[in-house]
Formats: sequence, C-alpha cells, structure tokens
Amino acid sequence: MKIDLSPELTVCGINELTAQSARNVTHVLSTIDPERPELTEFSGYGDHVRTTLRFHDIIAERDGQIMPSERHMAEILKFGTSFLNGRDRDAHAHILVHCHMGVSRSTAAMLTLMAQASPNEPGETLFRRLAEIRPQAWPNSVMVAFADEQLGRRGELTRQLKLHYGRQLEKQPHYKDWITSLGRQAEVEMAKSI
Repeated sequence: MKIDLSPELTVCGINELTAQSARNVTHVLSTIDPERPELTEFSGYGDHVRTTLRFHDIIAERDGQIMPSERHMAEILKFGTSFLNGRDRDAHAHILVHCHMGVSRSTAAMLTLMAQASPNEPGETLFRRLAEIRPQAWPNSVMVAFADEQLGRRGELTRQLKLHYGRQLEKQPHYKDWITSLGRQAEVEMAKSI
C-alpha cells in the first residue's frame, strides 16, 4: 500500500489563523505587511516550521511601500524546497499559507509552491486546484510573473492567470470595482473572458 505524502494545503487570512490551530499545521508561510507587529495567532499551534516574508500587496511602485520582489519569490521557493526535501519524513504534512486577507499574496505563494512541487502539471490545472483550495483567490500578478521566471515556466503561469482572473470576474463581478479600488486596474485589464 502506497502512503500519500501529498500535504494538506490551506490558504487563509490573518483573522482565520486562530481557527486553524487545531488542524495540525506543520508548515506556515506568512506574507504580511512590513509594519505589522509580530503575529500572536500562532501561540495555539503545535510544533511547526514558519517563514515570514514582509512586503506589501501591490503591483506598482508606491511611496513608502515595499513591492514583491525576486528575492521574496526566491524565499518562497526556498520554503518549498525545504518542505520537499523533508516531506518523506512526515506523511501528515499540512502547509498553511496566509496573508492579510488570504486573497492575493498568499494565493500567489500557494500557486508557486504547487507549481514547484508539480513541475509537469499544466498551469490551468494548478489554477483550478488553487480555486478549490481558496475560491476567492486573486493572485498577485507580480508574484506570479516572478514564479513563472524562477520556475522556468516561460510565461505559462501568467497566461493562465489571465484566464483565472476572467473566471473570477465572471463568478464575482464585484471584484472588478474592489481590485480597481486597490490600485490594481492593470490586473482587471489582464482578465481574459472564457
């Protein structure tokens, strides 16, 4: 009998972290604003590995804010490599990725980890799996572009992101105004109809 070593995958926002404490999370990737104080929500968690990255959820330069960077993406992939290199030791792994709301930075990071773990899985399948994990997913386009580059996907993830945005706008039309109000009109314009 083969043991399934695929980890459980969870994406959430900060306000959902406490509710996840009973779910035996083994690995946490936090993507939070630089000015946010250290999170206390993990005090109820058992032993786990945690990496915290601090940058803002933006797609264009803004005064006083830190853009997602190639270095941040390299850290996400380092987190993934560490997990992949050690996962045969734990058949009950549970990876939790979070950001402020569990919509953009965290979903881009989770997509990256999924693509890293399954390099031959088509981008379309990865985005559909992501939407099952986190239905409100609107991955940060800058982060996805860095993942594309660093994983050698040759633009496939960005092409599929456009289709994902189109599906999201079809299901949740209010996203258009919301994402635009965040200064991310360029992502709305990227959306391809399906």
